[in-house]
Amino acid sequence: MNKKITAGSRQAIIDIGSNSIRLVVFGGPPRTPAVLFNEKLMAGLGRGVVATGQLDPDAVKAALAGLARFAVLVDLLGSVPVRVVATAAVREARNGAEFLEQVRALGLPAEILDGDAEATAAGHGVISGAPDADGLVADMGGGSLELVRVAGGQVGERISLPLGALRVAEIRSSGTGKLRKRLRELLAPLDWVHDCRDRPLYLVGGSWRALARLHMAQTGWPLPILGNYSFPAGDARTLKADVRALGNARLAALPGVKTNRVPQLDDAAALLVALVAELSPDRVVISAHGLREGLLYEALDPAIRALDPLIEGVRHAVGSACAPGAAEALLCWSDPLFEGEPAGHRRLRHAAYLLSETGWTSNPDFRVIEGEDLALHGNWSGIDGEGRALMAMAQHVGLGGDPANAPPILTRLASYQSLSAAAAWGHAMRLARRLTGNNQAVLGLLPLRMDEDGTIVLALPARMAALINTGSERRLVQLAMASGREARLELLD
Repeated sequence: MNKKITAGSRQAIIDIGSNSIRLVVFGGPPRTPAVLFNEKLMAGLGRGVVATGQLDPDAVKAALAGLARFAVLVDLLGSVPVRVVATAAVREARNGAEFLEQVRALGLPAEILDGDAEATAAGHGVISGAPDADGLVADMGGGSLELVRVAGGQVGERISLPLGALRVAEIRSSGTGKLRKRLRELLAPLDWVHDCRDRPLYLVGGSWRALARLHMAQTGWPLPILGNYSFPAGDARTLKADVRALGNARLAALPGVKTNRVPQLDDAAALLVALVAELSPDRVVISAHGLREGLLYEALDPAIRALDPLIEGVRHAVGSACAPGAAEALLCWSDPLFEGEPAGHRRLRHAAYLLSETGWTSNPDFRVIEGEDLALHGNWSGIDGEGRALMAMAQHVGLGGDPANAPPILTRLASYQSLSAAAAWGHAMRLARRLTGNNQAVLGLLPLRMDEDGTIVLALPARMAALINTGSERRLVQLAMASGREARLELLD
Protein backbone atom coordinates (compact mmCIF):
# COMPACT_ATOMS: atom_id res chain seq x y z
CA MET A 1 0.00 0.00 0.00
CA ASN A 2 2.89 2.38 0.71
CA LYS A 3 4.85 1.44 -2.37
CA LYS A 4 6.28 4.49 -4.16
CA ILE A 5 4.12 5.59 -7.10
CA THR A 6 6.04 6.45 -10.24
CA ALA A 7 4.98 7.56 -13.72
CA GLY A 8 3.46 4.72 -15.65
CA SER A 9 3.04 2.46 -12.61
CA ARG A 10 -0.30 0.92 -11.79
CA GLN A 11 -2.25 1.20 -8.56
CA ALA A 12 -5.61 -0.16 -7.49
CA ILE A 13 -8.37 0.93 -5.14
CA ILE A 14 -11.33 -1.15 -3.98
CA ASP A 15 -14.05 1.09 -2.59
CA ILE A 16 -16.64 -0.74 -0.46
CA GLY A 17 -19.55 1.69 -0.33
CA SER A 18 -23.10 1.57 0.96
CA ASN A 19 -24.58 1.10 -2.51
CA SER A 20 -21.79 -0.28 -4.64
CA ILE A 21 -18.40 -1.94 -4.43
CA ARG A 22 -15.92 -0.89 -7.08
CA LEU A 23 -12.48 -1.96 -8.23
CA VAL A 24 -10.57 0.69 -10.16
CA VAL A 25 -7.07 0.20 -11.56
CA PHE A 26 -5.21 3.40 -12.36
CA GLY A 27 -2.12 3.99 -14.47
CA GLY A 28 -0.29 6.78 -16.24
CA PRO A 29 1.20 9.93 -14.68
CA PRO A 30 0.71 10.21 -10.90
CA ARG A 31 -0.82 13.70 -11.09
CA THR A 32 -3.41 12.69 -13.70
CA PRO A 33 -3.92 8.93 -13.38
CA ALA A 34 -6.00 7.28 -16.06
CA VAL A 35 -8.57 4.58 -15.36
CA LEU A 36 -7.31 1.34 -16.88
CA PHE A 37 -10.03 -0.89 -15.46
CA ASN A 38 -13.28 -0.14 -13.65
CA GLU A 39 -15.76 -2.73 -12.41
CA LYS A 40 -18.74 -2.13 -10.13
CA LEU A 41 -20.90 -4.47 -8.09
CA MET A 42 -24.24 -3.19 -6.74
CA ALA A 43 -24.25 -5.06 -3.43
CA GLY A 44 -26.49 -2.68 -1.45
CA LEU A 45 -24.71 -3.15 1.89
CA GLY A 46 -26.30 -0.01 3.31
CA ARG A 47 -29.91 -1.16 2.99
CA GLY A 48 -29.73 -3.43 5.99
CA VAL A 49 -27.89 -0.84 8.09
CA VAL A 50 -30.64 1.74 7.68
CA ALA A 51 -33.36 -0.79 8.53
CA THR A 52 -31.74 -2.94 11.23
CA GLY A 53 -28.33 -1.51 12.10
CA GLN A 54 -26.64 -4.54 10.54
CA LEU A 55 -25.35 -5.53 7.13
CA ASP A 56 -27.98 -7.61 5.37
CA PRO A 57 -26.89 -11.29 5.03
CA ASP A 58 -27.83 -11.47 1.35
CA ALA A 59 -25.95 -8.23 0.64
CA VAL A 60 -22.90 -9.57 2.51
CA LYS A 61 -23.01 -12.77 0.47
CA ALA A 62 -23.16 -10.85 -2.80
CA ALA A 63 -20.42 -8.48 -1.65
CA LEU A 64 -18.02 -11.26 -0.65
CA ALA A 65 -18.58 -13.09 -3.95
CA GLY A 66 -17.71 -9.95 -5.88
CA LEU A 67 -14.76 -9.16 -3.65
CA ALA A 68 -13.40 -12.68 -4.18
CA ARG A 69 -13.29 -11.91 -7.89
CA PHE A 70 -11.63 -8.57 -7.22
CA ALA A 71 -9.04 -10.30 -5.04
CA VAL A 72 -8.06 -12.58 -7.91
CA LEU A 73 -7.88 -9.66 -10.33
CA VAL A 74 -5.67 -7.73 -7.93
CA ASP A 75 -3.42 -10.75 -7.48
CA LEU A 76 -3.03 -10.97 -11.26
CA LEU A 77 -1.82 -7.38 -11.30
CA GLY A 78 1.30 -8.42 -9.44
CA SER A 79 3.09 -6.20 -6.95
CA VAL A 80 1.08 -3.01 -7.37
CA PRO A 81 -0.04 -0.70 -4.56
CA VAL A 82 -3.57 -1.69 -3.49
CA ARG A 83 -5.87 0.08 -1.08
CA VAL A 84 -9.18 -1.39 0.09
CA VAL A 85 -11.46 1.03 1.96
CA ALA A 86 -14.91 0.65 3.47
CA THR A 87 -17.11 3.66 4.21
CA ALA A 88 -20.38 4.49 5.98
CA ALA A 89 -22.29 1.19 5.83
CA VAL A 90 -19.47 -0.96 7.17
CA ARG A 91 -18.25 1.50 9.78
CA GLU A 92 -21.77 1.97 11.20
CA ALA A 93 -23.03 -1.62 11.08
CA ARG A 94 -22.89 -3.66 14.26
CA ASN A 95 -21.49 -6.55 12.24
CA GLY A 96 -19.18 -4.34 10.19
CA ALA A 97 -16.00 -5.57 11.89
CA GLU A 98 -17.00 -9.18 11.25
CA PHE A 99 -17.58 -8.41 7.57
CA LEU A 100 -14.22 -6.70 7.32
CA GLU A 101 -12.47 -9.78 8.69
CA GLN A 102 -14.13 -11.85 5.98
CA VAL A 103 -12.84 -9.41 3.39
CA ARG A 104 -9.31 -9.64 4.80
CA ALA A 105 -9.54 -13.42 4.65
CA LEU A 106 -9.77 -13.03 0.87
CA GLY A 107 -6.30 -11.48 0.93
CA LEU A 108 -7.51 -7.91 0.63
CA PRO A 109 -5.98 -5.38 3.09
CA ALA A 110 -9.33 -3.83 4.02
CA GLU A 111 -9.61 -0.80 6.31
CA ILE A 112 -12.44 1.42 7.48
CA LEU A 113 -12.36 5.10 6.62
CA ASP A 114 -13.88 7.15 9.41
CA GLY A 115 -16.12 10.08 8.49
CA ASP A 116 -13.32 12.62 8.70
CA ALA A 117 -11.03 10.59 6.43
CA GLU A 118 -13.85 10.01 3.95
CA ALA A 119 -14.64 13.73 3.84
CA THR A 120 -10.97 14.63 3.48
CA ALA A 121 -10.53 12.24 0.57
CA ALA A 122 -13.64 13.64 -1.15
CA GLY A 123 -12.26 17.16 -0.80
CA HIS A 124 -8.89 16.13 -2.17
CA GLY A 125 -10.64 14.38 -5.04
CA VAL A 126 -12.30 17.62 -6.10
CA ILE A 127 -9.03 19.54 -5.74
CA SER A 128 -7.22 16.94 -7.84
CA GLY A 129 -9.45 17.78 -10.80
CA ALA A 130 -10.08 21.46 -10.04
CA PRO A 131 -7.04 22.93 -8.23
CA ASP A 132 -8.63 26.40 -8.01
CA ALA A 133 -11.84 25.10 -6.41
CA ASP A 134 -13.18 27.54 -3.81
CA GLY A 135 -16.44 26.54 -2.20
CA LEU A 136 -18.18 23.59 -0.59
CA VAL A 137 -17.89 19.95 -1.63
CA ALA A 138 -20.94 17.73 -1.14
CA ASP A 139 -20.22 14.01 -1.60
CA MET A 140 -23.39 11.91 -1.39
CA GLY A 141 -22.98 8.18 -1.03
CA GLY A 142 -25.51 5.58 -0.03
CA GLY A 143 -24.96 5.99 3.70
CA SER A 144 -23.56 9.47 4.31
CA LEU A 145 -23.15 12.99 2.99
CA GLU A 146 -19.71 14.56 3.36
CA LEU A 147 -19.45 18.35 3.35
CA VAL A 148 -15.98 19.81 2.89
CA ARG A 149 -14.65 23.36 2.60
CA VAL A 150 -12.02 23.65 -0.13
CA ALA A 151 -9.98 26.71 -1.10
CA GLY A 152 -6.45 27.49 -2.22
CA GLY A 153 -5.73 23.86 -3.04
CA GLN A 154 -6.41 22.85 0.57
CA VAL A 155 -9.07 20.90 2.43
CA GLY A 156 -10.51 22.87 5.32
CA GLU A 157 -13.37 22.16 7.73
CA ARG A 158 -15.35 19.02 6.97
CA ILE A 159 -18.03 16.79 8.39
CA SER A 160 -19.79 13.53 7.59
CA LEU A 161 -23.58 13.66 7.98
CA PRO A 162 -26.11 10.77 8.04
CA LEU A 163 -27.76 11.92 4.80
CA GLY A 164 -26.77 9.36 2.19
CA ALA A 165 -29.24 8.33 -0.49
CA LEU A 166 -30.70 5.50 1.58
CA ARG A 167 -31.29 7.71 4.62
CA VAL A 168 -32.74 10.53 2.54
CA ALA A 169 -35.38 8.12 1.27
CA GLU A 170 -36.24 7.11 4.83
CA ILE A 171 -36.50 10.73 6.03
CA ARG A 172 -38.68 11.79 3.12
CA SER A 173 -41.03 8.87 3.69
CA SER A 174 -41.94 10.37 7.09
CA GLY A 175 -43.57 13.45 5.59
CA THR A 176 -43.32 16.55 3.40
CA GLY A 177 -40.67 19.03 4.52
CA LYS A 178 -38.94 16.55 6.84
CA LEU A 179 -35.74 16.44 4.74
CA ARG A 180 -35.32 20.21 4.68
CA LYS A 181 -35.97 20.38 8.42
CA ARG A 182 -33.44 17.63 9.18
CA LEU A 183 -30.81 19.24 6.97
CA ARG A 184 -31.35 22.61 8.65
CA GLU A 185 -30.87 21.03 12.07
CA LEU A 186 -27.62 19.36 11.02
CA LEU A 187 -26.23 22.51 9.39
CA ALA A 188 -27.25 24.97 12.12
CA PRO A 189 -24.05 24.69 14.21
CA LEU A 190 -21.73 24.69 11.18
CA ASP A 191 -20.81 28.35 10.66
CA TRP A 192 -18.14 27.44 8.12
CA VAL A 193 -20.75 25.82 5.89
CA HIS A 194 -22.84 29.00 5.81
CA ASP A 195 -19.72 31.04 5.04
CA CYS A 196 -19.70 29.33 1.61
CA ARG A 197 -22.74 31.28 0.39
CA ASP A 198 -22.39 32.65 -3.15
CA ARG A 199 -19.59 30.19 -3.88
CA PRO A 200 -19.79 27.01 -5.96
CA LEU A 201 -21.25 23.78 -4.61
CA TYR A 202 -19.10 20.92 -5.93
CA LEU A 203 -21.07 17.69 -6.25
CA VAL A 204 -19.48 14.24 -5.92
CA GLY A 205 -21.39 11.00 -6.34
CA GLY A 206 -23.00 8.85 -8.98
CA SER A 207 -26.58 9.99 -8.38
CA TRP A 208 -25.65 13.63 -8.78
CA ARG A 209 -23.65 12.86 -11.92
CA ALA A 210 -26.80 11.24 -13.29
CA LEU A 211 -28.74 14.42 -12.49
CA ALA A 212 -26.12 16.38 -14.44
CA ARG A 213 -26.74 14.09 -17.42
CA LEU A 214 -30.43 14.96 -17.14
CA HIS A 215 -29.59 18.67 -17.02
CA MET A 216 -27.45 18.31 -20.16
CA ALA A 217 -30.28 16.56 -21.96
CA GLN A 218 -32.92 19.09 -20.91
CA THR A 219 -30.80 22.11 -21.89
CA GLY A 220 -29.40 20.64 -25.10
CA TRP A 221 -25.81 20.91 -23.88
CA PRO A 222 -23.63 19.79 -26.80
CA LEU A 223 -20.61 18.37 -24.96
CA PRO A 224 -21.47 15.27 -22.86
CA ILE A 225 -18.45 15.47 -20.54
CA LEU A 226 -19.20 15.71 -16.82
CA GLY A 227 -15.90 16.96 -15.40
CA ASN A 228 -16.40 20.58 -14.20
CA TYR A 229 -19.81 20.85 -15.89
CA SER A 230 -21.75 23.57 -14.10
CA PHE A 231 -25.21 25.08 -14.02
CA PRO A 232 -27.02 27.80 -12.02
CA ALA A 233 -27.98 26.70 -8.53
CA GLY A 234 -31.58 27.71 -9.21
CA ASP A 235 -31.86 24.92 -11.78
CA ALA A 236 -32.00 22.38 -8.94
CA ARG A 237 -35.75 22.85 -8.57
CA THR A 238 -36.28 22.37 -12.29
CA LEU A 239 -34.25 19.17 -12.15
CA LYS A 240 -36.39 17.83 -9.34
CA ALA A 241 -39.54 18.56 -11.33
CA ASP A 242 -38.03 16.96 -14.44
CA VAL A 243 -37.23 13.75 -12.54
CA ARG A 244 -40.85 13.48 -11.45
CA ALA A 245 -42.24 14.38 -14.87
CA LEU A 246 -40.10 12.00 -16.92
CA GLY A 247 -40.47 8.86 -14.80
CA ASN A 248 -38.02 6.02 -14.40
CA ALA A 249 -38.31 4.52 -17.88
CA ARG A 250 -37.52 7.78 -19.69
CA LEU A 251 -34.77 8.66 -17.23
CA ALA A 252 -33.10 5.29 -17.82
CA ALA A 253 -33.14 5.97 -21.56
CA LEU A 254 -31.08 9.17 -21.21
CA PRO A 255 -27.49 8.93 -22.53
CA GLY A 256 -25.03 8.18 -19.75
CA VAL A 257 -27.64 7.50 -17.04
CA LYS A 258 -27.17 4.08 -15.44
CA THR A 259 -30.37 2.13 -14.86
CA ASN A 260 -29.40 1.27 -11.28
CA ARG A 261 -29.10 5.00 -10.45
CA VAL A 262 -32.57 5.94 -11.63
CA PRO A 263 -34.50 4.91 -8.47
CA GLN A 264 -32.29 7.26 -6.41
CA LEU A 265 -32.64 10.34 -8.60
CA ASP A 266 -35.78 11.70 -6.94
CA ASP A 267 -34.12 11.59 -3.52
CA ALA A 268 -30.85 12.99 -4.89
CA ALA A 269 -32.72 15.87 -6.51
CA ALA A 270 -34.63 16.54 -3.29
CA LEU A 271 -31.40 16.73 -1.29
CA LEU A 272 -29.84 19.03 -3.87
CA VAL A 273 -32.83 21.37 -3.70
CA ALA A 274 -32.57 21.41 0.10
CA LEU A 275 -28.82 22.11 0.02
CA VAL A 276 -29.25 24.94 -2.46
CA ALA A 277 -32.04 26.45 -0.35
CA GLU A 278 -30.01 26.29 2.86
CA LEU A 279 -26.56 27.21 1.49
CA SER A 280 -27.31 29.62 -1.39
CA PRO A 281 -24.39 28.65 -3.67
CA ASP A 282 -23.93 30.69 -6.84
CA ARG A 283 -23.71 27.60 -9.03
CA VAL A 284 -23.43 23.83 -8.97
CA VAL A 285 -20.27 22.18 -10.36
CA ILE A 286 -20.02 18.48 -11.12
CA SER A 287 -16.76 16.80 -10.12
CA ALA A 288 -15.67 13.76 -12.10
CA HIS A 289 -13.25 12.98 -9.28
CA GLY A 290 -14.13 11.85 -5.80
CA LEU A 291 -12.97 9.64 -2.95
CA ARG A 292 -10.81 7.26 -5.01
CA GLU A 293 -8.98 10.02 -6.83
CA GLY A 294 -8.64 11.85 -3.52
CA LEU A 295 -6.92 8.88 -1.91
CA LEU A 296 -4.41 8.80 -4.78
CA TYR A 297 -3.87 12.55 -4.52
CA GLU A 298 -3.21 12.33 -0.78
CA ALA A 299 -0.39 9.86 -1.41
CA LEU A 300 1.49 12.20 -3.76
CA ASP A 301 4.54 14.25 -2.85
CA PRO A 302 3.70 17.96 -2.43
CA ALA A 303 5.73 18.84 -5.52
CA ILE A 304 3.64 16.48 -7.67
CA ARG A 305 0.39 17.71 -6.12
CA ALA A 306 1.36 21.24 -7.18
CA LEU A 307 1.53 20.29 -10.87
CA ASP A 308 -1.26 21.45 -13.17
CA PRO A 309 -3.42 18.40 -13.99
CA LEU A 310 -4.35 19.74 -17.43
CA ILE A 311 -0.75 20.37 -18.48
CA GLU A 312 0.44 17.05 -17.08
CA GLY A 313 -2.37 15.13 -18.75
CA VAL A 314 -1.77 16.70 -22.15
CA ARG A 315 1.99 16.29 -21.82
CA HIS A 316 1.54 12.58 -21.11
CA ALA A 317 -0.87 12.17 -24.04
CA VAL A 318 1.52 13.91 -26.40
CA GLY A 319 4.49 11.82 -25.25
CA SER A 320 7.40 11.77 -27.68
CA ALA A 321 5.47 13.69 -30.35
CA CYS A 322 6.55 16.96 -28.73
CA ALA A 323 10.21 17.96 -28.52
CA PRO A 324 11.10 18.74 -24.89
CA GLY A 325 10.58 22.42 -24.14
CA ALA A 326 9.08 23.24 -27.55
CA ALA A 327 5.63 24.17 -26.26
CA GLU A 328 7.13 26.19 -23.43
CA ALA A 329 9.35 28.09 -25.88
CA LEU A 330 6.30 28.89 -28.02
CA LEU A 331 4.36 29.93 -24.92
CA CYS A 332 7.04 32.39 -23.78
CA TRP A 333 7.60 33.69 -27.33
CA SER A 334 3.92 34.49 -27.73
CA ASP A 335 3.41 35.93 -24.23
CA PRO A 336 3.93 39.60 -25.28
CA LEU A 337 0.94 39.32 -27.63
CA PHE A 338 -1.42 38.18 -24.91
CA GLU A 339 -0.42 40.36 -21.99
CA GLY A 340 -3.47 41.07 -19.87
CA GLU A 341 -5.35 37.98 -21.08
CA PRO A 342 -8.10 36.66 -18.75
CA ALA A 343 -7.04 34.60 -15.75
CA GLY A 344 -6.53 30.99 -16.70
CA HIS A 345 -6.01 31.60 -20.41
CA ARG A 346 -2.23 31.20 -20.29
CA ARG A 347 -2.49 27.62 -19.00
CA LEU A 348 -5.03 26.83 -21.72
CA ARG A 349 -2.69 28.33 -24.32
CA HIS A 350 0.13 26.21 -22.89
CA ALA A 351 -2.00 23.06 -23.10
CA ALA A 352 -3.05 23.94 -26.66
CA TYR A 353 0.58 24.35 -27.72
CA LEU A 354 1.46 20.99 -26.21
CA LEU A 355 -1.52 19.30 -27.84
CA SER A 356 -0.80 20.76 -31.27
CA GLU A 357 2.29 18.56 -31.59
CA THR A 358 0.10 15.49 -31.97
CA GLY A 359 -1.34 16.97 -35.15
CA TRP A 360 1.72 16.09 -37.12
CA THR A 361 1.22 12.40 -36.35
CA SER A 362 -2.24 12.50 -37.98
CA ASN A 363 -3.23 11.90 -41.57
CA PRO A 364 -2.80 15.34 -43.24
CA ASP A 365 -6.35 15.23 -44.62
CA PHE A 366 -7.77 14.84 -41.08
CA ARG A 367 -5.21 16.78 -39.06
CA VAL A 368 -7.51 19.67 -38.22
CA ILE A 369 -10.47 17.42 -37.40
CA GLU A 370 -8.43 15.15 -35.14
CA GLY A 371 -6.86 18.12 -33.35
CA GLU A 372 -10.28 19.62 -32.64
CA ASP A 373 -11.68 16.30 -31.50
CA LEU A 374 -8.82 15.61 -29.11
CA ALA A 375 -9.16 19.05 -27.55
CA LEU A 376 -12.91 18.71 -27.10
CA HIS A 377 -13.17 15.08 -26.04
CA GLY A 378 -9.78 14.14 -24.57
CA ASN A 379 -9.64 12.72 -21.06
CA TRP A 380 -8.44 15.97 -19.50
CA SER A 381 -8.66 17.18 -15.89
CA GLY A 382 -8.74 20.75 -14.67
CA ILE A 383 -10.76 22.11 -17.59
CA ASP A 384 -14.40 22.88 -18.34
CA GLY A 385 -16.39 23.04 -21.58
CA GLU A 386 -15.30 26.58 -22.36
CA GLY A 387 -11.65 25.70 -21.92
CA ARG A 388 -12.03 22.70 -24.23
CA ALA A 389 -13.62 24.96 -26.85
CA LEU A 390 -10.73 27.42 -26.71
CA MET A 391 -8.19 24.63 -27.08
CA ALA A 392 -10.18 23.25 -30.02
CA MET A 393 -10.23 26.64 -31.76
CA ALA A 394 -6.47 26.95 -31.29
CA GLN A 395 -6.02 23.48 -32.79
CA HIS A 396 -8.33 24.29 -35.70
CA VAL A 397 -6.39 27.41 -36.66
CA GLY A 398 -2.93 26.22 -35.65
CA LEU A 399 -3.23 23.08 -37.79
CA GLY A 400 -4.36 25.00 -40.84
CA GLY A 401 -8.12 25.56 -40.56
CA ASP A 402 -10.05 28.73 -41.32
CA PRO A 403 -11.58 30.23 -38.13
CA ALA A 404 -14.79 30.89 -40.09
CA ASN A 405 -15.16 27.14 -40.63
CA ALA A 406 -14.57 26.09 -37.03
CA PRO A 407 -17.06 23.56 -35.59
CA PRO A 408 -20.38 25.24 -34.65
CA ILE A 409 -20.28 23.56 -31.23
CA LEU A 410 -17.54 25.97 -30.18
CA THR A 411 -19.88 28.95 -30.18
CA ARG A 412 -22.21 27.05 -27.83
CA LEU A 413 -19.40 26.56 -25.35
CA ALA A 414 -17.49 29.85 -25.38
CA SER A 415 -17.97 33.53 -26.20
CA TYR A 416 -17.00 35.08 -29.52
CA GLN A 417 -14.37 37.21 -27.75
CA SER A 418 -12.70 34.21 -26.12
CA LEU A 419 -12.78 32.17 -29.33
CA SER A 420 -11.19 35.07 -31.21
CA ALA A 421 -8.36 35.10 -28.69
CA ALA A 422 -7.91 31.34 -29.08
CA ALA A 423 -7.80 31.75 -32.86
CA ALA A 424 -4.90 34.16 -32.32
CA TRP A 425 -3.14 31.44 -30.29
CA GLY A 426 -3.45 29.23 -33.35
CA HIS A 427 -2.11 31.91 -35.68
CA ALA A 428 0.92 32.29 -33.39
CA MET A 429 1.50 28.52 -33.71
CA ARG A 430 1.42 28.73 -37.50
CA LEU A 431 3.78 31.68 -37.67
CA ALA A 432 6.27 30.05 -35.29
CA ARG A 433 6.35 26.85 -37.32
CA ARG A 434 6.81 28.73 -40.58
CA LEU A 435 9.65 30.80 -39.20
CA THR A 436 11.56 27.96 -37.56
CA GLY A 437 10.80 24.88 -39.62
CA ASN A 438 8.85 23.60 -36.60
CA ASN A 439 11.91 24.01 -34.40
CA GLN A 440 10.45 26.17 -31.64
CA ALA A 441 13.60 25.89 -29.54
CA VAL A 442 15.14 28.73 -31.61
CA LEU A 443 12.25 31.15 -31.14
CA GLY A 444 14.30 33.13 -28.66
CA LEU A 445 16.40 34.33 -31.62
CA LEU A 446 13.28 35.79 -33.29
CA PRO A 447 11.57 37.83 -30.56
CA LEU A 448 8.03 39.14 -30.77
CA ARG A 449 7.00 42.28 -28.92
CA MET A 450 4.15 44.71 -28.70
CA ASP A 451 5.02 48.39 -29.23
CA GLU A 452 3.35 51.15 -27.26
CA ASP A 453 1.00 51.87 -30.16
CA GLY A 454 -0.12 48.23 -30.18
CA THR A 455 1.84 47.20 -33.24
CA ILE A 456 3.12 43.61 -33.26
CA VAL A 457 6.82 43.62 -34.05
CA LEU A 458 8.75 40.57 -35.25
CA ALA A 459 12.48 41.17 -34.87
CA LEU A 460 15.06 39.09 -36.76
CA PRO A 461 18.82 39.24 -36.93
CA ALA A 462 19.84 40.56 -40.34
CA ARG A 463 21.62 37.30 -41.09
CA MET A 464 18.24 35.52 -40.84
CA ALA A 465 16.32 37.92 -43.08
CA ALA A 466 15.82 35.16 -45.64
CA LEU A 467 13.39 33.49 -43.24
CA ILE A 468 10.86 36.08 -44.32
CA ASN A 469 9.04 35.10 -47.47
CA THR A 470 5.51 35.47 -48.77
CA GLY A 471 4.25 32.64 -46.56
CA SER A 472 5.75 33.91 -43.30
CA GLU A 473 4.68 37.50 -44.04
CA ARG A 474 1.13 36.29 -44.65
CA ARG A 475 1.05 34.42 -41.35
CA LEU A 476 2.37 37.45 -39.47
CA VAL A 477 -0.38 39.58 -41.00
CA GLN A 478 -3.00 36.93 -40.11
CA LEU A 479 -1.78 36.92 -36.52
CA ALA A 480 -1.97 40.70 -36.34
CA MET A 481 -5.46 40.77 -37.87
CA ALA A 482 -6.68 38.10 -35.46
CA SER A 483 -5.49 40.35 -32.64
CA GLY A 484 -7.00 43.48 -34.18
CA ARG A 485 -3.57 45.03 -34.66
CA GLU A 486 -0.97 46.06 -37.22
CA ALA A 487 2.34 44.25 -37.71
CA ARG A 488 5.80 45.08 -38.94
CA LEU A 489 9.19 43.46 -39.35
CA GLU A 490 12.39 44.69 -37.79
CA LEU A 491 15.88 43.57 -38.79
CA LEU A 492 18.51 43.64 -36.07
CA ASP A 493 22.18 44.36 -36.70
